[in-house]
This record gives sequence, structure tokens and C-alpha cells, in this order.
Amino acid sequence: MQEIKAINTVLYVALTILYFYQFIYIGVALAGNFKKKQAKPETKTLHRYAFIIAARNENAVIGNLIKSIKAQNYPADLIDIIVIADNCTDNTAEIARSNGAIVYERFDRELVGKGYALDYAFNKIKEAHGDYTAYDGYFIFDADNIIAPDYVYEMNKTFDSGYNVITSYRNSKNFDTNWITAGYSLWFCREAKYLNNPRMMLKTSCAVSGTGFLINSKIIKKYNGWQFNLLTEDIQFSVVNILDGEKIGYCADAMFYDEQPITFRQSWNQRMRWSKGFYQVMFRYGRDLIAMMFKKREMFVSCYDMFMTLAPATLLSIGCILLNLAFIICGASNFEVLKQIFPVAVKSILIGGLSFYLLMFSMGLITMITEWNKILGRADKKIRYLFTFPLFMLTYVPISLIALFKRVEWKPITHCVTTSVEELQQQYKQ
Repeated sequence: MQEIKAINTVLYVALTILYFYQFIYIGVALAGNFKKKQAKPETKTLHRYAFIIAARNENAVIGNLIKSIKAQNYPADLIDIIVIADNCTDNTAEIARSNGAIVYERFDRELVGKGYALDYAFNKIKEAHGDYTAYDGYFIFDADNIIAPDYVYEMNKTFDSGYNVITSYRNSKNFDTNWITAGYSLWFCREAKYLNNPRMMLKTSCAVSGTGFLINSKIIKKYNGWQFNLLTEDIQFSVVNILDGEKIGYCADAMFYDEQPITFRQSWNQRMRWSKGFYQVMFRYGRDLIAMMFKKREMFVSCYDMFMTLAPATLLSIGCILLNLAFIICGASNFEVLKQIFPVAVKSILIGGLSFYLLMFSMGLITMITEWNKILGRADKKIRYLFTFPLFMLTYVPISLIALFKRVEWKPITHCVTTSVEELQQQYKQ
């Protein structure tokens, strides 16, 4: 039975070593809380931007996003808003136009997905202006988002400092709706504070996540539009840019609010797509990331970090559980052997499950403590959903396993939270 214990120990130690760098990130971020915050130098140039918004049947929320863009403390004549009404069957296009956006309607039932809609928009911009560089940069947003009044102003500072791709702080409009929305919200706040923030502090590359990022028009010109169409086009875009030597930046002072899925079915479908998309990116670029780690020393951390982000850690955890179950099944034919194997294997499974719960709870707790004032929700719900956060993360286990074999397609998610930025902040103002 010592062999079973040894195998389990090796597996758990290996997982700890592989992801230990993320604990270092937490330490770096926490240490940064005690340092005196240095003000960013004032921007030398106020750049010209376009917001690109892919929207499919988003008539309930598109107006609020456009209004939050128009309410920026940034020169209005330097911002254009471009909406791609993508295969819409409602009045999204009319609402967007009535709120002052440039609208392109796209109808294509074969090339479905955000990536194709973005490429369509960039092609339209090129047709209208002769080049992608009519704007200095492009903000990529989803229709359900809303942005804080100083969002563009803060992002412009980071853009002006030399970063060609910049992500921002992803907060949530509906944290305290239920345990599902809270699970998403806490994870995204953790991603901002304890992944992208320390990456920026250590001057390694960050990663864009879904929405709320800025791209230099030179990058769009380099790739001749948007050529990233896997199920997780954001991660594909991040990986390709990192492999090309681009260092993705992060602006902690630029905050936007995202709407999270409310039902478990919606969440299941969305995270199934994410999991499948991560596999797609790993299979396509994993070998290149490993090769680049050793080809260019200065890119080792960025490539290793991105490789481990793509790596199916959940599958490795499932593998540990299945291995112990296999030990039990193999010993079932001999009762004396089973008596020895069963307690060791079950103990390992229980310890693994408890360790996962405590790890996720600790991550959630640290995030909740430091980001308490940023997370918009009632105090009692913030505390309650700390305990369900590990359970939300645990639901990734079956999702990751099924996504490995299931054919997954992009499916739209209905958005209905129509709260404005001002209403959100006022609602939970102490």
C-alpha cells in the first residue's frame, strides 16, 4: 500500500510545484498593497479610439453600454462607437443607432461567433477609411458591459506608455444574484488582482479575458483584421501575441462591469465552450509555447504562465481520483487486498477534495478581503458566497471531462441586467 501512497504524493506534489508560481503572484500582489502607490505620469497624447461591440439580440443592454461610453471624462470627438448587430432578430441595431453608434448589420449563419463579427467590423472600418490605422486603438467590448466614467482616461495612460495590448479590471453587475454569478465574479476579480496585476508588476505578459481590452491599430493591421476564431478567441489572441513577442499590459485603474450567467444551464454551456476552447488553443499552440520558453529566456515566464493557464489542471485532478478508483476496482477481486487498498484510496480522494475546497476558499477569501469595496453586493451575501465559491469551481470537473470528448458550438447567452454604472455604485454605497 506504500506504493499507492507514494503515487498519490508524487501527483499532488507535482501539481503544487507546477502551479506554485501563482502563489508567488499572490505574494507580489499583497506586497504591492503596502507600497505607496505611484501616480502614473500624465498622458502626453489623447489618442483616438473606436469601441467595437459585437451584439446579438442585445436590445435590453446595448443602450446602457453606449451611454456609459458617451459619459466618459475623455474628449467625445476622439471616441467612435461601432456596433456589429450580428445575426440579430430584434431591434438591437435600431437602439444602437438611436444612441449614436455606427452600426453594421451582419447576417451569416455559417460563420458564427464573436471572432467573425469582430473581423467583419474591421473589414468595414478598412473599407470606410482605407486602413485600420484611422484609429490609434480599438476597445473590444461585449454588449452587456458598462464602463466606469474614467475608463478610457486611465486606459489611455497605459496605452501611451507603450503597451499595444491592454486588459483591465473585470468587475460584475450582478455579483449577489446567486451562487453562480458570485462564483464568476469572484474568479474574475481574482484574475484581475492576483494574476494580471502581479504580472504587470513583474513586467511579464498579462492575458486578455473575453472582453474589456484595448488593441493598438498596428496589431490589427499586422494580422489584417481579426483572425482568431477558436471557441476562446481571447485566449488564442493572447497566446499568438505572446508568441510574437508582444507584452500584454494591464490597467488596474480602468474598471468595467460584466453581466454573469444566472442559471446553471447557461453557465454550463458557457464554461463548456471555454473548456473546449482552452483545449483547442492548447493543442494548436502548446508545443510552440514550450519551444519558446527555451528559445528566448526573456519570454520563459510569459510562455510558461500561459502554458499552465491552458493546461487542463482539472483533468489532472480527475486523473488522481480515477487512479484511486482504479486501485479499488483492481483490488475488488481479492477481499484481503481490498481491505488494505480501500481505506488508502478513499482517504486520498477525500484529502484531495478537501484540499481543493480549502485552496479555492483561501483564494476567494483573500480576494474578497482585498477587493471588498470593489465587489458590489450586500455584505451578508459576500460572506455567504465565499463558502459556495469552491463548489462553483468544483463544477468545472465534469465540464472539463465532458468537453474533452463533446462537440461544442458557440451559443448566445441572454442578458437582462439593465443597471447603469451610477445605479450600481449607488445601490451598494455605504
